[in-house]
Amino acid sequence: MATLAGKTLFITGASRGIGREIALRAARDGANVAIAAKTVEPHPKLKGTIHTVAAEIEAAGGRALAIALDVRDEAAIGKAVEQAALAFGGIDVLVNNASAISLTPTLETPARRFDLMMGVNVRATFLCSQACVPHLRKSANPHILNLAPPLDMRAKWFAGHTAYTISKYGMSLCTLGMAEEFAPDGIAVNSLWPATTIATAAVEFNFPPQILAASRLPAIMADAAHAILASPSRATTGRFFLDEEVLRAAGVTDFDRYAVTPGVPPFKDLFVE
Repeated sequence: MATLAGKTLFITGASRGIGREIALRAARDGANVAIAAKTVEPHPKLKGTIHTVAAEIEAAGGRALAIALDVRDEAAIGKAVEQAALAFGGIDVLVNNASAISLTPTLETPARRFDLMMGVNVRATFLCSQACVPHLRKSANPHILNLAPPLDMRAKWFAGHTAYTISKYGMSLCTLGMAEEFAPDGIAVNSLWPATTIATAAVEFNFPPQILAASRLPAIMADAAHAILASPSRATTGRFFLDEEVLRAAGVTDFDRYAVTPGVPPFKDLFVE
């Protein structure tokens, strides 16, 4: 079975949610994980800090490095990547997981929210990739995985939340361009997106309670990410994966185990037909 044992992952926004789950899944293989996120002190409403996740990674069998990072800070990104590479002897995987969301129409999206989504979503994905590529070039099986949706330019995916869609599609465009650009280096660049809503803080605070109840657990994204990141990088690049499709291809048939409420039909995620 493919494994991430001994590999080093740099994961942004890994103090909670999907990023944390991807980190813990890799840790169970015996991977090294750099948790690069803003949350150093406990948040009054949200569980998890870089330090609590680091402890969980160590308990799961991995090695952890907690790095306080605001992904909007270009200089800090460079220092964080170098810190991780020095601590673990290189970087094999970058997971661009950090994301900001505001599902607001044009007239209700202030400039500060627009700038936050552009900075955390597309700009940070570009800059983190830029900083990691020199290290990824030295890896035997290098991957960049962007948590970004499949590209579909129909107006219905923009209307009602144009700024958010632009920012997430910006991440998807990074996948499209960088996959081709770095193919000669053997660096896989792919996107992963959930087929259904995932029970994270973003869903809890932006959607009605019934949608949260009809969501799946972040573990489904972690299992799908693991399958992608453990695959040969030269054979798997430029793809826009949905978590369920990845796992079905890997032989998974029981998706009820990922359900927040087993037996309840899952709610389709945004950007999924």
